[in-house]
Amino acid sequence: MTVIRATEARRSETPAGVMTTFASPGQGGARQSVWQVDARPGTAGPKHDFDREQIWAFVTGAATVELGDATFEVAGGDTVIMPPHTARRVTAAAEGFTAVVTAAGDAKAILPDGTVHGTPPWIA
Repeated sequence: MTVIRATEARRSETPAGVMTTFASPGQGGARQSVWQVDARPGTAGPKHDFDREQIWAFVTGAATVELGDATFEVAGGDTVIMPPHTARRVTAAAEGFTAVVTAAGDAKAILPDGTVHGTPPWIA
């Protein structure tokens, strides 16, 4: 059994927010990754894709999720299952949002032009 203390959580920052990694291959040796997204108010992540399923559980705040050809308004308590190979973008509402996300620890981001960007640091 591996225990990862709160003080050991890894933080990664992007222009849209902060990802706090709770467990991943590089953090505790897990096969699955679990991280928290704290999105800054009104910001949007880049349009991209992943080669693995992701599950986003929104805890607080609200967001607009573009997933393939569909667009959804979500809020705290909502969960979105994002299938692999489906373009996505998450845009935080005026109050921002917090979500807990899980995916395979080797999930790779794919750019709109098809370039495999690799595994983001909060997943690795």
